Order: sequence, then C-alpha cells, then structure tokens
Amino acid sequence: MNDLLLIRKNLFRRKLRTGLMIGSILTAFAIFGALASVEHSFNAGQSLAPDRLVVFNKINFTQPLPIAYYDRVRAIEGVRQVAHLNWFGGYYQDPKNFLIVMAVEPASYMEVYGDEIDILSEAREAFLRERTGALVGAAMAKKWGWKLGDHVPIASNVFVQKNGSRSWDFTIVGIFTGRKAEVDTNFMVFQYKYFDETRLFGKGEIGWMLLRTGSQALNDRVGRTIDQMFANSPYETATDTERAFNKAFVAQFGNIALIVRLVGGAALATILMIVGNTMMMSIRERTREIGVLKALGFSGGRILRLVLGESILLALIGGLPGLGVAALFILAVRGSLTGFLPQLFVSPDIALAGLALMLVLGIITGLIPALSAMRLQAAAALGRN
Repeated sequence: MNDLLLIRKNLFRRKLRTGLMIGSILTAFAIFGALASVEHSFNAGQSLAPDRLVVFNKINFTQPLPIAYYDRVRAIEGVRQVAHLNWFGGYYQDPKNFLIVMAVEPASYMEVYGDEIDILSEAREAFLRERTGALVGAAMAKKWGWKLGDHVPIASNVFVQKNGSRSWDFTIVGIFTGRKAEVDTNFMVFQYKYFDETRLFGKGEIGWMLLRTGSQALNDRVGRTIDQMFANSPYETATDTERAFNKAFVAQFGNIALIVRLVGGAALATILMIVGNTMMMSIRERTREIGVLKALGFSGGRILRLVLGESILLALIGGLPGLGVAALFILAVRGSLTGFLPQLFVSPDIALAGLALMLVLGIITGLIPALSAMRLQAAAALGRN
C-alpha cells in the first residue's frame, strides 16, 4: 500500500465530515476567485504607457477645465502629444445600459492612442470628416450588435442638448481593436465640436487632458511646469501619471483591494480554524493507528508526510473546484457587467495565487497535527484509548 492511497483512505474515512470541510473550502475559494477577478477588472487599465500624464482640475477630476488650457499645455517644452477628453455619461436605450462614452478632438486623440488601438485609415478619415461620426471599440460593437454605418442614439445622464433632449445621434464610422489583448475596447468616442455646439451648459469646457512626454524621465518636470503655470488661477490643475489617475477614478467605488483582502481573508481565516480543528480531532481519533504504523516501522518523517499530505489534498480538493465555481459565476455575470467591468475574468495570475493559498492552507492546518503525530511514541500511542 503506497502513501498516496493511505492519504486518500484516511481523508475519506468519515465521508460526511470530509464533505462538509470540502464544501467550506470550496465556498472560501469561490469567494476569493470572484472578488479577485473584480479587483483585477478594476485595475485592468492601470498598466499603461509610462510617458502618459493626465492634467485635471485640482479640486476634483469631475470638475472641468477651460479649453484654452489645451493650447497652452501643448506649447510646453517636453510635451510631445496632447489630447483633451470629456466624460459623457452615456447609456443606450435604458439607463441600466451604461456605456463608456467620451467627447474628444479626433486628430489629437488618435495621435495619443495610436500605439494602442488599431483604426483603419478609412475610419480615421471618416472620423475627422463626419461631424456626428463615432468610433466604437470592437467589444462594445459586439455586445450591442452594431455595425459600420449604423445610426445609434446615445443618451447622457449628465448633459442636456439645447433643445432639451438628452439623446445625441451618432453614425458609427469606424470600429477599432486593441493592439494588445489587455487593451479595453468597450468604449466609444465622438467629436468634441459636435458635443460642445449642441450641449446646453458647459460650453468651452473640457474634462481633462491626456499628454505624452518625450520620455518618462521628463514626467516630473513637465507636470510641475503645467501646475505652476495655472497656479492661483480659477481653474488650478493637478498633473499625475495615467496609472495614478485611473486608480483615483476606481477609488470612487471604494477601496476594492481592501474589500477583497478583508472578505477573502475573513473567509480563509474561518476555514483555517475549522479545518485545523477538524484535523486535530482526526489525528486524536487515530492515535492507536499511528502507534500501529510506528510499530510496523513507519518513521516519524513518513507519518509527518502522510498527515500533511492529507491536509494539502483536502485543500486542493475543495479549492480547485472553488476556483472553477468562481470562473463559472464570472462567466455568467460578465455580460451584464461588461460596461462597468470590461475585463472581468479569472486570470491565470488569480488561479496561481489561489493554488498557492491552497498549499499554504493545507500546510498550516496540517502542520500542528502532523508534528503531534510524528512525536508520538509507539508504546504510548498503543496504550491510549
């Protein structure tokens, strides 16, 4: 009889108890996988070009800046490209159908993001030419079944037209894709001029500016120059990296990383106590059997490996299906959340982290019982009831 068979037999000798422990571990890792996937989705866009900076209102990035700032920033030494963007707050047909929609200046926007998104030359020309033209990401177009040339009405929950309508009509003149898999394409951009001419309030204002410097080494100097230029003005600015800006945007929805750690940590700590206590009970019940094994020549090290193997196998049997349940859950809900959480999936990194946690859980819960079993003397163990 080999050690693996002994481990399996010992683990499943009390099937109900083992089943309950497996269910508990499965639940904990399903929670971990789902929450970690949400955190990953929130942070998906933060590993961006290191030479990109964002200029926004110092009070809060939801406050506007004058469009006159655009030309002044563009003239600063070290600024290679700059684009301005305006959050639109869009939805399609129903307010529940949230969309990421931004008003941009076409030429500068395509320059700044040219190395991230693929746009056909015909689409570029049409976007520059068509006043009501819009570029739509492949993910968004696929979700709503939009095609090139479609006319789509997009409403805003922030802005109103001069005629009182909240809906703007757009023509899809291009569908772009990402040059890399991690580039999100679940958004739409349209012409700022069309937006500015038709909106009821905020004319001549922009949301923020996104610029590229000559190199990452210039970031600090360029950022300080911009903020000093507009210091003590009615619209003071703050300049930061695109990564930091995106983190600040995500922070509106709460500290997702902290929530994941607290909820996941609480679940794993609870399971740790339950499984550890159960393993101790299991070893106490088998004291005489351990004595028999030692009398038959099993070494203390081998006994240690058997008990540790049992706890690790238990963690894997519960944890791996738990990650599978998380993946299925994410797959089921991602369609309804794609506008809010664009890259929602259980990534390989999350799966590897989960596997590492299973091994740690197995070692921690099995270590004390395993050491106790290893130290048992055969005569003392055989003499216990």
